[in-house]
Amino acid sequence: MTTGPQRANQGGGVQSVERTFELLELMADAGGEVALSELAEKSGLPLPTIHRIVRTLVSNGYARQQPSRRYALGPRLIRLGETASRALGSWARPYLAELTEATGETSNMAVLDGEQVVYVAQVPSQHSMRMFTEVGRRVDAHATAVGKAVLAGMPPEAVTQLLSRTTMQPKTERTITTVEAMQEELDRIRQQGYALDDGEQEVGVRCYAVAVPGAPAGTAISISGPEGRMTRISTDAVIPLMKRLANDLSAELSVSNSA
Repeated sequence: MTTGPQRANQGGGVQSVERTFELLELMADAGGEVALSELAEKSGLPLPTIHRIVRTLVSNGYARQQPSRRYALGPRLIRLGETASRALGSWARPYLAELTEATGETSNMAVLDGEQVVYVAQVPSQHSMRMFTEVGRRVDAHATAVGKAVLAGMPPEAVTQLLSRTTMQPKTERTITTVEAMQEELDRIRQQGYALDDGEQEVGVRCYAVAVPGAPAGTAISISGPEGRMTRISTDAVIPLMKRLANDLSAELSVSNSA
C-alpha cells in the first residue's frame, strides 16, 4: 500500500521532470542560450528552483554555462535528438512512400530546429533528376515550404522573434527576406492550407508542404521536384492527399506518445 508521503514524493518527482523539460524548451525557444532571469520570467518558477534544475542539467552535460554566465543547451542532447529524429523518420516513411507513389516526386518530412528545419525522412522520386534535399540536411526555415508550413502554425509574435534571430539571407532572387513580407506569406498559407516554395531555396525547384498537426515539434511533410514537373501536379488533388497523410501520421505519433 502506498503511503501519503510516498505519493507526494512521486508527484514531486513528476513535477520536477516537467519543470526540467519546460526549461529546456524555453532555452530552445530562446535560440539555445538564455539567462536564469529570463527563464524565471518566462516560466514563473522561483529562481532557486531554476538554478537547482539548471545546475543538474549542467553536471550531466545537458546544459553548459557560458563565460557570460548565460546557459546554453548541452552536447549530450545531440545524441538524443539524432536518435529521436531517426525514430520519427521511420514512422513517417510509409506515409511518404504513399505520397511519392501518388505523385511520382520526392517526398520529405522536416522538423523545425531553432531557426532552421532539418530533414528527418525522405522517399526519393524514381526520376533521374533528384532534389537537393537529403536526410540530415539543415536549411533556413524562411526559404523552404516545410519551414513556412511550420511557421504558419505559430503565433505571429513567435514568428517575429524567431526570424529576428536570423538575417533572412536570400537563397535566390525569389526568397522572402523581411519579417513583414513573411507574415503576409504566412497569412496566405493559413488561408489556403499549404505552403509553396517557388524557387525560393533553389532555382527551378518547386515544393508543396503541409504541417503535421499536433506533432511534438514543428513538423511538416512535402513533395518537391523540378518546376516543369511540379506545375503539372494539381494542387486540388495533391493537397487533400497530403493533409490526410499528415493527419494519419499525427494520429500515429499521438498513439506512440500516449503508450
